Amino acid sequence: MYVKFPEGAAIRADQDTDAAAAAEVVYDVVIVGAGIAGSIIAARLSEAGKRVLVLEAGPGEDLTLRRYEGYLDRFYSAASKDNQSPYPYSRNAPMPRGPDVRRISPGSPDSSGYIVQSGPFASDTTYTRVLGGTTMHWEGKTPRMLPEDFRMRSLYGEGVDWPLTYDDLAPFYNEAEREIGVSADVEDQSFLGISFDERYVFPMKGLPLSYLDKMVAKDVDGMPIELDGEQRHLRVRPFPQGRNGIPNPAYDDGKGFVPQGAVSTYQVEVGERCQGNNNCVPICPVQAKYNAGKTLTRALQTGRVDLIAQAVAYKVHIDNETGRVREIEYRRYKRPDSNSWTTVRARGRMYVLAANAVENPRLMLASGLPGSSGLMGRNFMDHAYLLAWALLPEVAGTFRGTVCTGGISDLRGGRFRRTQAAFAVDIHNDGWGWARGAPMTDLADLVDNGGRYGEDLRQGLVDRVSRQLQLAFMVEVPASPSNRVSVDPSYTDQLGNMRPILTYTLPDYTMRGVAYARQLSRRIFARLGAEDHTSYDPNFWGYATYEGQGYEVRGGNHLAGTHMMGTDPSSSVVDADQRSWDHRNLYLVGGGSLPTVGTSNVTLTIAALCLRSARAMLAQLDGERAPVTVATQPQPEEVGP
Repeated sequence: MYVKFPEGAAIRADQDTDAAAAAEVVYDVVIVGAGIAGSIIAARLSEAGKRVLVLEAGPGEDLTLRRYEGYLDRFYSAASKDNQSPYPYSRNAPMPRGPDVRRISPGSPDSSGYIVQSGPFASDTTYTRVLGGTTMHWEGKTPRMLPEDFRMRSLYGEGVDWPLTYDDLAPFYNEAEREIGVSADVEDQSFLGISFDERYVFPMKGLPLSYLDKMVAKDVDGMPIELDGEQRHLRVRPFPQGRNGIPNPAYDDGKGFVPQGAVSTYQVEVGERCQGNNNCVPICPVQAKYNAGKTLTRALQTGRVDLIAQAVAYKVHIDNETGRVREIEYRRYKRPDSNSWTTVRARGRMYVLAANAVENPRLMLASGLPGSSGLMGRNFMDHAYLLAWALLPEVAGTFRGTVCTGGISDLRGGRFRRTQAAFAVDIHNDGWGWARGAPMTDLADLVDNGGRYGEDLRQGLVDRVSRQLQLAFMVEVPASPSNRVSVDPSYTDQLGNMRPILTYTLPDYTMRGVAYARQLSRRIFARLGAEDHTSYDPNFWGYATYEGQGYEVRGGNHLAGTHMMGTDPSSSVVDADQRSWDHRNLYLVGGGSLPTVGTSNVTLTIAALCLRSARAMLAQLDGERAPVTVATQPQPEEVGP
């Protein structure tokens, strides 16, 4: 086993090697991407005795506590506290950032950020290109999809059906909850058809609702609503969390669960319990929140996983006679700011693209592999977020606890999905932060416009911020072939890789859900006696209108759909195991395989699908029964400009 980190990183002497050595080995599996999908598959396959190579595009630093503390220092000193602010920027593996997004003028794509925004709707969705992937900045919620999310076409005539059912995926949800370390209680998560084995409990007990959650629940619990002829009553319930809580002694038939804390080469008692810090996004200060580095570390400890960082996949090479992948060509850069690289080729019996739902299709399309169905890159999905915010009549303890501990899930499913999108509602513990930049903007307003200073300023800030309430409505977006990721040689990055082009619009189905969400927010605020401060700026980059009303709509970083799974090669890209229909030793894994995005954050479902796919990969590898070999023709490195 070796780990190839950039020059200057803290690495053990027995780990250091040259990337050229990897080119001389034919691995069992070559994986592109060291996020949650790639890390889970690397761990499962290596634990079963397979030799694995992992290529990570982002800047590679050692998997130690020192590395993580460096991220924290970068975050604390950053002027912009966006999702990517803690993580090193590389012109060779650029990543999208929210502050880069601009309103799109008709017919004029915006290429100022890494993702070329073709419109007509701009998206601020992001993903992180470092070891651990986007789990480095994710919020940490881990809800399961609803059973009806797998049968949208059959039940409601919208979207498509999965080649799997909830029951098919349920055992792998159990495994994923162990892998991530989920804190939740079964009784809180059993609704709208979600079911569990009779004796099942989560690895850790559910995290408690925040004081703000409880204040909202006091007036909202039992609130009656009628939608499409169905009566229901709202309830504030805790969300399942991918962060460490109190281990449940009843887990695993009484064996219990041991939380994994901070990733480190030595034992440190950090991160074994959530401490309630309020900047889970973009980084948990103590690593109590799961990140894929925890799984990747376990994979590396098997001694059968080789990891090469700063290695950007450039082209997938296919054997024209068999259709099988022959090798993956990648470009390895020396430093994040360097324009010098070497070209290397990685070989394996099997290949796994585990980047994300933008980078997987981008690589395939850049390799001239659009797929026989023509659907590579199409059916892009993300959740559409609508925010609404108000001031409560009394102090509510805002900014206590993690970013989001509770919300309303009663409108995630139902008959109304025949005509409008479903949604979940998050109660944000960070006030108006996402909507209006609180508390910094409140401070500036009180000073600049209120003329306050000293004790008067302090008290005014406390009074305003501690009463803030923000609701985030996470609205589903159905698959549409016109929403797509594509490439064009006119748009490339510093390494010569074609950049992703996003063509995206919000269908009326989603906008009807957005409009209903705004109506519901008014009712909730009125019930709470809260003063509604929601206002939507027509100049906002995500401003969208529906039936004469305007809304600010944001992305959710929940990328899905671009290499959709199915039962028919003519209408999907991969099968139920996430294996390519066209290239039978290639798997495209992750959110891109999801046929519907539903109303749940996608990370848990991605993990469950990858655990299921790892089983299929092992069966395929064992069936072929070919050992790891040394390549007969080692590939020379070609030095780039």
